[in-house]
Amino acid sequence: MAKSPTPKPAEPPKLNRRQQFAQTYQMARKSDPAIGRWILGAGLVGLVVGFVLFWLVVGRSSGLGLVLAVIGALMVAVLCGLIIFSRRAQKAVYGQMEGQVGAAAGALGLLKRGWHVDNAIAFTKQQDVVHRVIGPPGIVLVGEGNPGRLKALMTSERKRHERVAVDTPVHEIVVGNDEDQVPLSKLARRVQKMKRQVQPAEITDILARLKAIDASRPVLPMPKGPVPTSMKGLRGQMRGR
Repeated sequence: MAKSPTPKPAEPPKLNRRQQFAQTYQMARKSDPAIGRWILGAGLVGLVVGFVLFWLVVGRSSGLGLVLAVIGALMVAVLCGLIIFSRRAQKAVYGQMEGQVGAAAGALGLLKRGWHVDNAIAFTKQQDVVHRVIGPPGIVLVGEGNPGRLKALMTSERKRHERVAVDTPVHEIVVGNDEDQVPLSKLARRVQKMKRQVQPAEITDILARLKAIDASRPVLPMPKGPVPTSMKGLRGQMRGR
């Protein structure tokens, strides 16, 4: 008798925007218990300031103006609360990720469209990891781990990429808080601000060339690290959407 195929595990349900905010808030609150008071305080300040501004502009002329002043005040209050929530949540999430294996992968996941990120293209047994970003600056190798071990690993990866992607700029970034390193919280922004040296049409050719490197690699599992799932909830906020 033929065995029935093993059913595939059900995929976890996708979170809507409200659930993402709730998840991010709960996670941030673990390391920042005062986040709720900061959001509430910012909302109240925005409410008062927004009402005064709208009242002075449109509220004194009629009853409709008063309604508009109230609506405007609520909008300003929500905006102020969201700004404070976004900033403190980002700080809390990055604080929890700091020093964890795979943290840079979570930060690089916040890059906008037009950037191609390949996590853990190489790593050592001690879990020093090199990620790869392909975008307008060319090829960016991002290392996280022990600087001494990373130096040899990144040099090797740089040479491999330069042999295949000829004339394509290859950059190196090491994540950390020491001199000549980039803090985790500033990684995505640092990559985005790098000088544009490659045209969008050239990126497709670079990706095709790098397939030769990736095809010859052994299958390298991503080192297990507690990269926060709520980074997806923060992505829209950090992009300014």
